[in-house]
Amino acid sequence: MTNHPIIKRGYYGDFGGQFIPEMLRRNFEELEKAFNEAWADEAFRKEYLELMRDFVGRPTPLQKAERWSERCGVEIWFKREDLAHTGAHKINNAVGQVLLAHRMGKSHIIAETGAGQHGVATATACAWAGLPCTVFMGADDMKRQKPNVERMRLLGAEVRAAKTGSMTLKDATNEAMRFWIANPTDTHYVIGSAVGPHPYPMMVAEFHRIIGEETMTACARLDLKPTHLVACLGGGSNALGLFLPYIDQEIALVGVEAGGESLDSGRTAATIEKGSPGILHGAKTMVLQDGEGQIQEAHSVSAGLDYPGIGPLHAHLAAVGRLQTEAVSDTEALKAGMLCTRLEGILPALETSHALAWTLKAEWKGDELVLLNLSGRGDKDLETYINDHGRHV
Repeated sequence: MTNHPIIKRGYYGDFGGQFIPEMLRRNFEELEKAFNEAWADEAFRKEYLELMRDFVGRPTPLQKAERWSERCGVEIWFKREDLAHTGAHKINNAVGQVLLAHRMGKSHIIAETGAGQHGVATATACAWAGLPCTVFMGADDMKRQKPNVERMRLLGAEVRAAKTGSMTLKDATNEAMRFWIANPTDTHYVIGSAVGPHPYPMMVAEFHRIIGEETMTACARLDLKPTHLVACLGGGSNALGLFLPYIDQEIALVGVEAGGESLDSGRTAATIEKGSPGILHGAKTMVLQDGEGQIQEAHSVSAGLDYPGIGPLHAHLAAVGRLQTEAVSDTEALKAGMLCTRLEGILPALETSHALAWTLKAEWKGDELVLLNLSGRGDKDLETYINDHGRHV
């Protein structure tokens, strides 16, 4: 297995591919060609890396979580993606894709968002580039992530509500796809996670690879030999960014899914744990579906994990036994997020809180060294934390 194990065009084992409307075929061919050329162009890579340093604030630090380690009984280090510009890892991919769209001569950017972090990151990159931006967001997510909605608007983006289905991330993605089909020539769709038709999973993973590469560099400098890499799993971009450079190494990869109310409640977003192979948003992957193949509604207290699918590379890694998946409930995630705030002085995003919660309940021997991707900060989730504070502190 290579560091990016595409076995055939757009596929990772049995997962991936391009299941798209014929009228978008040219867009995807153009996008794949443009990305491959750009990523091989030293000038493009140089501009991207300079922006990562000067605009985004990379590299983000690797910090030993002293009190969290004591609570878990094992040494744990945080990769501080919450310190990147806009407060999460999402900015890496947004900047990369907006740079690519500019190179392709596109004049309008669209994006989907769940928790709002990808929307904010895309709006931020578009403000920097001087490009108009439209962000599609589920109406329900707009209510629970209101601060990010206002941030996007302040940055100049138009935020359009998706009012169909569960009015969450899946439905925002549907609306973005519909818009792109109607406006294929001048528009570039910045997908926010390692999902969707090829080449998006590959492209998003490459823009986030910098997370794992920085981690490797920091580990060498600090003489750390990690045994476990841990990250939350929704679409899977933050996890893939951390995991990708390590895929060939002898190190455990742990992806923590949103268990929702519980795995067997029917209100969950644990796609690998409870899903089966199917087609969602242009790719074959693991999805939550009924016996007739109809996509089921996902549920998570975290808007960024409230998605009934998973990136196809994650589906492949899980299928071949390279990726260990775990599930954490809403209640466990909320408790862990508030505990991290008290122990480490870091208010984590609810997505990240799922990964944190798993480290609290995992059965550690005590001699492991764990690197956890602290993928975002919890400003956007403040209202949820406050409303839940009386019941879980």
